[in-house]
Amino acid sequence: MSAGWRTLLLRIGDRCPEYGGSADHKEHIFLLQCADQLPHKIPFFGVLIGLINLENEDFAKGIVDTTHANLQDALHNENRDRIRILLRFICGLMCSKVVLPNSIIETFEALLSSAATILDEETGNPSWQPRADFYVYCILASLPWGGSELFEQVPDEFERVLVGIQSYISIRRHFDDIAFSVFETDEGNSPNKKDFIEDLWERIQVLSRNGWKVKSVPKPHLSFEAQLVAGVSHRFSPISCPPPTISQSSSEIVKGQEKHEADLKYPQRLRRLHIFPTNKAENMQPVDRFVVEECILDVLLFFNGCRKECAFYLVSLPVPFRYEYLMAETIFSQLLLLPNPPFRPIYYTLVIIDLCKALPGAFPSVVVGAVHALFDRISNMDMECRTRLILWFSHHLSNFQFIWPWQEWAYVKDLPKWAPQRVFVQEVLEREIRLSYFDKIKQSIEDAVELEELLPPKAGPNFRYHSDEGKESTDGHRLSKELVGMVRGRKTQGDIISWVDEKIIPVNGAKFALDVVCQTLLDIGSKSFTHLITVLERYGQIISKLCPNEEMQLLLMDEVSAYWKNSTQMIAIAIDRMMGYRLISNLAIVKWVFSPANVDQFHVSDRPWEILRNAVSKTYNRIFDLRKEIQTLRKGLQAAKEASEKAARELEEAKSIIEIVDGQPVPSENPGRLRRLQARADKAKEGEVTTEESLEAKEALLARGLEESKELLRLLFKSFVEVLTERLPPISVDGDVPNLRAGDPNVNSAARDPEATTMEIDNENGGDNDSQLNGQNKKISHNVGELEQWCLCTLGYLKSFSRQYATEIWSHIAMLDQEIFVGNIHPLIRKAAFSGLCRPTSEGSHL
Repeated sequence: MSAGWRTLLLRIGDRCPEYGGSADHKEHIFLLQCADQLPHKIPFFGVLIGLINLENEDFAKGIVDTTHANLQDALHNENRDRIRILLRFICGLMCSKVVLPNSIIETFEALLSSAATILDEETGNPSWQPRADFYVYCILASLPWGGSELFEQVPDEFERVLVGIQSYISIRRHFDDIAFSVFETDEGNSPNKKDFIEDLWERIQVLSRNGWKVKSVPKPHLSFEAQLVAGVSHRFSPISCPPPTISQSSSEIVKGQEKHEADLKYPQRLRRLHIFPTNKAENMQPVDRFVVEECILDVLLFFNGCRKECAFYLVSLPVPFRYEYLMAETIFSQLLLLPNPPFRPIYYTLVIIDLCKALPGAFPSVVVGAVHALFDRISNMDMECRTRLILWFSHHLSNFQFIWPWQEWAYVKDLPKWAPQRVFVQEVLEREIRLSYFDKIKQSIEDAVELEELLPPKAGPNFRYHSDEGKESTDGHRLSKELVGMVRGRKTQGDIISWVDEKIIPVNGAKFALDVVCQTLLDIGSKSFTHLITVLERYGQIISKLCPNEEMQLLLMDEVSAYWKNSTQMIAIAIDRMMGYRLISNLAIVKWVFSPANVDQFHVSDRPWEILRNAVSKTYNRIFDLRKEIQTLRKGLQAAKEASEKAARELEEAKSIIEIVDGQPVPSENPGRLRRLQARADKAKEGEVTTEESLEAKEALLARGLEESKELLRLLFKSFVEVLTERLPPISVDGDVPNLRAGDPNVNSAARDPEATTMEIDNENGGDNDSQLNGQNKKISHNVGELEQWCLCTLGYLKSFSRQYATEIWSHIAMLDQEIFVGNIHPLIRKAAFSGLCRPTSEGSHL
């Protein structure tokens, strides 16, 4: 690089302190090449290209043309992030006089026109409104980066764009994200609540009234305005948006499926999570908050997998104010985003850890404040979000020596066992033990000894046939000891099966045989996960022989639960591994989870839900993997066919070349070459046949898996409906749906037992006495509050499964409507079951 360019880059750095004047010029060159991965530095890149434009117009014109081609490709490939970043980039180029402002207006109007067409009933498809909303969002999101220049240079045309946006806002359908809210309150039911697009439009209107002044967007071009104005501005060619997808049916189900597909392709990028009170969070203008949020999300997006680099850029955004609280809220909003976070939760855990290390004097206290604020509202938190928060918090503490002011939460010990705050602390401690060991975690809460009651039992097996000298020896003890000897003697599975069939089943029955065999094999494999897997691999056929049906599989899970009653983790792992080896079916797991003993634990422990989540996710992961393998095999089969045809063609061509020898036609090719060609053709054909057979086998497995998933979905929803119908309070005579969170009179009357005793419960945290969820200072029936919480937890998990597997539900929606959701289904069950299919409208329709 010439000395002139080095000087230029250093001058920009010196005159734009937001980017650090001491930065190495080579780093700036690297960042220029990766402009789309550091979008918060787009103003800098714009200035750099603007200055290059003064000396090399062709180079700048090439950048403009390449950007146009990239934007066009991104639109047709539906690459959302690239569309958004490139629109911001061309605004940066316009600020530095590289792109004509009228070209920006034309681009905006093309996107607006496409958005309006999508909403048209005749020429478009309103089910694809998420795409239209995304186009308008991209326009609005780019205005803080170039709105002031457009207002100054082309005010009339810019006003026309704003009027167009206002027109679009007036005709689009309003969305309430109730089903996707972190906190389950009634606030979202208000028709005046703005959705994300309406909120952003209001922020832009405030920005417009303030003269398009944005503190959070650097203006490095102003320092070079005298030079940049002499450059030639280039035209950004018109863009074309992909045509709207026309609906193939007027069916409500088809429209709902199309809407779901559109939501998957164009999800809402951010659902704000206001954790801190206004007197704590940074005071900034609404549009500045939006810009910083966007920058934080961009860094999280482009540096996922590079945790340290991510933390570095998060703490060094080019804004003139502090933003630690906003950064925490934005990261937590992504961690708790429903239905799924953009990246694995572990990524956000590692980023938060690195931010605490990068800003040791500021960010740890912000995280502590966030945890306390979320803990105070845990009773209203969505069940899926609650689980994620437990997993994050326990992992986070494991990286900071499990240090936490537990004494501040010691009061939860006096709350009912089902109180959300008590359950939260209990689950966090249990997860910490998984990441460490019992004595370490017990020591970490020595300042709050009251919480020792919430610790799980010290992990260890509960072997029924343990041989103690003072213990009476039974048939079970004798047979268990004999089985151990057979295992140590390396007896085959066939020998052990014959022994069971001859020595145990005829005398004691199949259930007793399962008891002895399962308990003994689990004890042999109890030393570690590896030992367990080894035992299941070597002796799984014995268990499979003893558990040919669901009844016996249910007994098998009871045995696992009894043996590992002191270890929730090992119960989940053992059942998961048994399902993996097909010793237990997913349907049997669902039935076991919804058995009376486990149903009673729904609101006080995550154990049954963890097992159910594992079973359902493993089922659909198998289908996902099979589809991926089939796609690969189909490509491989096509390549194998082409290779086989090519080899056969070459062989035929070689055979067709003949010559006359002694008046007789004979092949002119060398016999050795013909043999090689024949061998190659045979091998290619064999490869084609083998690939085709593999494809047929995988397709058969997929068909079987899809049928299994359909049965799983049917049983899952049927089980939820049955247990909830038994316990939910009825609809009032006036048709009012009971409000479980407000201590609804119908709830009390439904569960009140005249023999039940009332109990005095201490006021928690000075909370509102109208709420019963954490057992406030009120004389209430213990069973009433517990029933409320059980119903809320179970409905919450039903909603979680609905969101997580919405695509599968849509595939079988007709079956569910005909077989499960028929008759007088409780409206709370229906609402939870269909909450994940799409966001409810303000009119209350879920389709």
